[in-house]
Amino acid sequence: MAQTRHLFILRHAKSSWDNPGLEDHERPLAPRGQRACAVMAEHLRANAIKPELVLCSSARRTRETLEAVAPTGEHIIEPQLYSASAEALLERLHRLPGDVSSVMVIGHNPALQMLVLRLARRDGDGADRSAVERKFPTGALATLTFECGWTELAAGSAHLAEFLTPKGLGATSPAG
Repeated sequence: MAQTRHLFILRHAKSSWDNPGLEDHERPLAPRGQRACAVMAEHLRANAIKPELVLCSSARRTRETLEAVAPTGEHIIEPQLYSASAEALLERLHRLPGDVSSVMVIGHNPALQMLVLRLARRDGDGADRSAVERKFPTGALATLTFECGWTELAAGSAHLAEFLTPKGLGATSPAG
């Protein structure tokens, strides 16, 4: 029987634009993003989501998301994930060790959304794929499951098991 693997795709939480002079790579999380991280961290704990490996972009907002959400597993900051396309992300996943059964990727749009849409089959079973097609908001988490090895991961080979947003989990922002 094939091993079920889990791929958790987490978009960084909402970043701050308070300092327009900062380079994009150096933008921190906004207060709304910090609240979203707290909600997502609680979701991970409550649902025993424990990736073995976490691949994170080197951007400040992704590193702050990683720190605030605090997933289990080995954390690897990878500068190339900052500007990676969906294709480059898939190529990175292909290089994962075969014995790793669960990975979280913390990165950026549009690459994350495109990767989820590419990998998730259109079987109508599971999470609402159309929600991912509409928008992959900051702080959103998509969970994909599949039974092939990392090297065989390809278009339509995964099942979109869950798609959650901070707002859907109850994170709200103050008015104004």
